[in-house]
Amino acid sequence: MPTECIPYNETGYFSSMICDYVAEKENITPFYHRFPKIENFKAQIEEKQTSQLTQVSQRKILSKALRNQYQTIKASDETLENIHKLSSTNTFTVTTGHQLNLFTGPLYFLYKIISAINLTKQLKEKYPSYDFVPIYWMASEDHDFEEISFFNFKGKKIRWNREASGVVGELSTEGLNEILQEFSKELGSGDNAKYLQSLFEDGYIKHANLAEATRYIANELFKKYGLVIVDGNDIELKRLFIPYIENELFQKTAYRNVAETAEKLTSVDESYKVQVNPREINLFYIQQGIRERIVEKNDRYSVLNTSVKWNREELKEEIHKHPERFSPNALLRPLYQEVILPNLCYIGGGGELAYWFELKKYFEAVEVTFPMLLLRNSVVLKTKKQSEKMEKLQVSNRDLFLSKDDFVAKKVKELSEINIDFTSQKKHLQAQFKELYELAEQTDKSFLGAVAAQEKKQIKGLMHLEKRLLRAQKRVLKDKTDRSREIQEELFPNGTLQERRLNFSEFYEVYGENLIPTLVEHLHPLQSEFLVLEL
Repeated sequence: MPTECIPYNETGYFSSMICDYVAEKENITPFYHRFPKIENFKAQIEEKQTSQLTQVSQRKILSKALRNQYQTIKASDETLENIHKLSSTNTFTVTTGHQLNLFTGPLYFLYKIISAINLTKQLKEKYPSYDFVPIYWMASEDHDFEEISFFNFKGKKIRWNREASGVVGELSTEGLNEILQEFSKELGSGDNAKYLQSLFEDGYIKHANLAEATRYIANELFKKYGLVIVDGNDIELKRLFIPYIENELFQKTAYRNVAETAEKLTSVDESYKVQVNPREINLFYIQQGIRERIVEKNDRYSVLNTSVKWNREELKEEIHKHPERFSPNALLRPLYQEVILPNLCYIGGGGELAYWFELKKYFEAVEVTFPMLLLRNSVVLKTKKQSEKMEKLQVSNRDLFLSKDDFVAKKVKELSEINIDFTSQKKHLQAQFKELYELAEQTDKSFLGAVAAQEKKQIKGLMHLEKRLLRAQKRVLKDKTDRSREIQEELFPNGTLQERRLNFSEFYEVYGENLIPTLVEHLHPLQSEFLVLEL
């Protein structure tokens, strides 16, 4: 299948922080542990292996908790074997995480998980004496329902409208039958469409809550690859996190260390933006449909917007009796993940890695190994027909990444029989003014200012004429440029990356069960480039 890889810094869709990270620039190195190169994983394995967090007793708790979580679905032999392997100190994980978006949400859900699957394969080839398990961490304790309540299909937003409170993983799937009917009307009549309809129905209509439904769907899509799906909203797993919950509430280690790191990060480069600001307490309290922040004042603790209150001793008792009621926020969740998993590497998007960069000093303070951080694969999928159209219109893969205005300007200049580039005229004008500057040097120096002002005025005039000519040619060549813009809009809908807008079902309906194996074949997680893939 035809492919092309484009460096991230040439796409225009990644922040300077992420581009600097991928390029291994020195200014970003203090904020991560080891760069994700295959040869660097040996030291990461050895460091994680010596950690008390990977001892047999904790691994057995993890393995048992996962077996309990899988009771509501039929796991593959590969997945069950991987869950069993996690009890061995010779097994390590590669983890990615994602929200419980309706029907998986945007396409990059697939790319995250496939990046994790493929990295575990590469690690097994390089380090055959160890085992490696791909993990999908469900963000079941999030509470932002609006972000996850829809998916896009064939240009239509299919949205689940309902009242929601508390953590999203515990939301009842009641009412999703109406969404199934709406989705079914948009689907075709082929076998692939029927599979998508049954996948939605079996996931959401036959499971009680959003976490169980998401686990079922992710398992169905990736079970042959041994993917293990973890729900952190689990009392046995939370028990392993109790010391860190107490540290967060009574020592506030995260607040001090993350705030200091965030300040250093922004001082390194003014273009670096802080992704998440720490709170004094980065924990929520969850119970009976609520998820509210815990706050402290004068050694008294309370849950916002509730009547729940404790003194220090009462709070300690609550933590040990009900650890499942304490939920980490976006900054603390990475620590929770690394405490309960024998994890080597976290795979995420640019925004995710940006907040991980704030956490290294905090991890050191609480003596937890900081994972390697890998930018997930990014892909544009196009059909053979679209490739043929691009070739006919002389649109390159790199052209697609241009902004709308830059794309049209480039096509106009290529199509125009008139030379719209006034560079040669500008050079000729500058040569003439060079002579005037030499003349000015021989007379009153005040004449220099007049020459400079005139040069600036005439260069600006040429630039204005160039823009006027470009606009005129845009009108003349509108039909031709519109055809080129159509293909760009197809592949970059609404001027955004395809992977952030389209749902996998749009491609699965056409390519069926070949879609995921094709992606698994062509996505290379350590390659660090944007992939354009013709299906």
